[in-house]
Amino acid sequence: MSRSPLKNRIPGGVNGRRMLVIGFIDKCGTGLWATSIALYFTYVTGLGIAQVGLLVGMSGGVGIAGAPLAGRLADRFPVTRLLIGAQLLRAAALLALLTTDSYPLLVLYSAVGAVPDRATGVLTKLYAARVAGPERVRYQAINRTVSNLGWAFGGLGAAAALSVATTTAYQLLLIGNVLSYVLMAVLTLRCAEPAAPSRIAADSTTPAPSTKPASPWRDRTYLLFTATEAALGLHDTILQVALPLWIVHATDAPVGLAPMLLVLNSVLVVLFQVPLARFGATTDAARRLLLPLACLLVAGTLALTASALAGRGPAIAALVTAAVVLTFAEMIHTTASWELSLALAPYDAQGAYLGVHGLAAASQRFAGPLLLTAVISAGPLAWPLLGAGLVATCAGQHRLVRRRPGTPALSVAPTTVSEH
Repeated sequence: MSRSPLKNRIPGGVNGRRMLVIGFIDKCGTGLWATSIALYFTYVTGLGIAQVGLLVGMSGGVGIAGAPLAGRLADRFPVTRLLIGAQLLRAAALLALLTTDSYPLLVLYSAVGAVPDRATGVLTKLYAARVAGPERVRYQAINRTVSNLGWAFGGLGAAAALSVATTTAYQLLLIGNVLSYVLMAVLTLRCAEPAAPSRIAADSTTPAPSTKPASPWRDRTYLLFTATEAALGLHDTILQVALPLWIVHATDAPVGLAPMLLVLNSVLVVLFQVPLARFGATTDAARRLLLPLACLLVAGTLALTASALAGRGPAIAALVTAAVVLTFAEMIHTTASWELSLALAPYDAQGAYLGVHGLAAASQRFAGPLLLTAVISAGPLAWPLLGAGLVATCAGQHRLVRRRPGTPALSVAPTTVSEH
């Protein structure tokens, strides 16, 4: 019997499909929790806005270590086993939040959970690169589409819980996310391990090169690229952290709009992420996406300013506009980032380079909440200033990124994947 057309269109074969299912479950659980995390700490544990921002920022700061650690380990150990360990640690740290209202302990448990959370992002991206090969951008787009279906389901569940807005409802959202991590760990056991470049070299009959793999810490271009990525990734923190707080503290819009906007974000990603991926399939194409990205980021920040300057109806309209515009910015940025982060990395050091690139997301999750709570406190006119800074960052990255001499746009060598 021939395979279905859908299966034939998914890079990575059976292992790619299995990891897509795991990604869907991950985002179902995360959608339950992430859409309400700021409100959980506000209404259940009684934290103020500054405390929430500091908690999320401090945990993000500790989580920065997760990205380079995961990248370094992934060049030496099976990615699937590292993923299982990360998933179980995420579950344990999140469950611990239910045991206390102490602010120091809440910060501690959040920080412990942030390390495997950041590590998971690097590990899943590396798994996709190894299992999908040159079709990595398309696979990542499909993965993100499936994951956002999970976000949509999780966000709808969060919206229902927030309509009740009781302590028990918030706790059930957290427990639902914990259970998703445990299920993911079980399913990851069935995923075959794609061979790492170091193991391919070790198993090859051809002698391995005597030179050590390139180090991203000595690669000035890659480090500067990662720094610009940290700034451009602020769309993530704006949508997940700043938007709910902005709705509560600066607009006349209803609180229940926050999870619905994240559901809208997920629906748009499901509809448009895969079609947009074709615009970033080469290094040059990914670089050209930085111009529309700059326009979208500044438009989104202007819409957030407008949401605080009018009544309930106009505020809702402005917030929906901001969510839509920033979602397209998110899709364009992630498409460009997927290609550039791997195209600039030597094949034999992909894990180490992606680990350093993971510092961008981890750093913005540390500094982003602190920066954005300061923007919220400063008032509506602070958003255009942030937008101008993001435009300047896009221009800087556009100038910085060049295809390296002799490096093809899609430089992932074929990988050998074993099947269970």
